[in-house]
Amino acid sequence: MPEVPAASLDPSRPIRPSDQPARLAALVDAVRARTDLAPEAGIVLGSGLGGLADQLDEPVSIPFADLPGWPAATAPGHAGRLLLGRLAGRPVVMLQGRFHLYEGNDPGLVVQPILLFRALGARLVVLTNAAGGLDPSFGPGTLMVMRDHINLTGRNPLIGPNDGGLGERFPDLTEAWSPRLRERLHAAGAAEGVPLAEGVYVGLVGPNYETPAEVRMLAALGGHAVGMSTVLECIAARWVGLEVCGVSLVTNPGAGYTGVPLTHEEVLAAGAEAGPRLARVVRRFVADLADLGTR
Repeated sequence: MPEVPAASLDPSRPIRPSDQPARLAALVDAVRARTDLAPEAGIVLGSGLGGLADQLDEPVSIPFADLPGWPAATAPGHAGRLLLGRLAGRPVVMLQGRFHLYEGNDPGLVVQPILLFRALGARLVVLTNAAGGLDPSFGPGTLMVMRDHINLTGRNPLIGPNDGGLGERFPDLTEAWSPRLRERLHAAGAAEGVPLAEGVYVGLVGPNYETPAEVRMLAALGGHAVGMSTVLECIAARWVGLEVCGVSLVTNPGAGYTGVPLTHEEVLAAGAEAGPRLARVVRRFVADLADLGTR
């Protein structure tokens, strides 16, 4: 197994694109020591949405801390496990939890699970998250298919020397969020009787929630939901050629809409309520991968 330098265990240490191949080789070896399953799709389960992991058949579970260079997850509601198994009969890899910038993680670490999905064989990724509503019509529990994003984190996982073996220097993001996969998510929602909205996700660093003035600004910029993840993962996924789709669970109206203070407890509570609906949609989406093909 390739050695990972001790210094790389510092999650804030910069990881450049050209550093990723050696790190990915060590991660792939660690996973392959447990299972040889080749996933068709990768799924990231956000805050409060980890219940879908319970539907995996023959799951292999690997805690983050058991993977070279990965710290344990610290965000509440994030179990911090890499899971491989079959969902609706299709081979998948899941991330139950994720790494965030606000935890002090470098962008290169934040996106490493997505790069690992690709290295293990996945061709597409489904990103989920919990988010605050910027559109007043999106009440708590709204499931929003992401059609585009605005990266306001001020960070980018592709800064530094590129590795052409992983992806091109200047990846195009015109269709960062795949139109055909969005269409299939809506079809899965309709089949399951689960209404799905659609909109633009805005990514910030966090960990504080936004001020009312910031919520008004983000809505004026064209955002419909705001959160603290996802945008860097989408950038990295497109860099390595993964097709991307995803759903935001709107857990609460943005600050200033109701006059009620925001708490992470309500995020988790909304996830517990809406999680089963989202799980049905994603499961149906995965079940239909057989006739989806790849591009």
